[in-house]
Amino acid sequence: MDFCSTNASIYEKTRKKEFTVYESVKRAMDIVLCLIACTVAIPLILITCLVVVLESRGNPIFVQKRVGMKGRIFHLYKIRSMVLNAEELSGPKWADKNDSRITRVGAFIRKTRLDELPQLFNILKGDMSIVGPRPERPGFSWQFERETPGFLERVKVRPGLTGYAQVNGGYDISYEEKLRLDLEYISNRSLWLDLKIMAKTFYTIFSGEGAR
Repeated sequence: MDFCSTNASIYEKTRKKEFTVYESVKRAMDIVLCLIACTVAIPLILITCLVVVLESRGNPIFVQKRVGMKGRIFHLYKIRSMVLNAEELSGPKWADKNDSRITRVGAFIRKTRLDELPQLFNILKGDMSIVGPRPERPGFSWQFERETPGFLERVKVRPGLTGYAQVNGGYDISYEEKLRLDLEYISNRSLWLDLKIMAKTFYTIFSGEGAR
């Protein structure tokens, strides 16, 4: 083995060790922060669910299949922001800017991200992390992979409640741009970067720039 190959091998082993330590610390941080957040989030979830039920009949908790780390399918939890069985007529599709399926309460909880709070339980279960690429639905993931090979590279890490693409690209970016930003995050991920993304997420919410 020549000098360059030896150095490359040492570098690769060092990087793997760094990421193993990072992932362990990140997982511990996810659990601690989620447990702290749950003290406030659980009452908010209960109140929000009650308001949702008062406006629109049906289960206030919405469960949807998403693609997790290494392609594993898991059930993601959200507070329902649309009318019951919204996709029975339209089929699976992303929300439009003035989507008629979104209720009045739903518009508010989507903007403030209250609808995402039940995903704290996904994080505690290990399905997700606080920071990572947002998990896509299986059908969309396979479609995007066919149209833009490499899209499923995003599943190398745990999906996140918030992510680099969300705070830097916004809601309306193309999936090509989302892929570029997510891969940039995966290549440069660190605890410091995760903390910056969390801080920027809070700014986005409280500045009124929440998702539709």
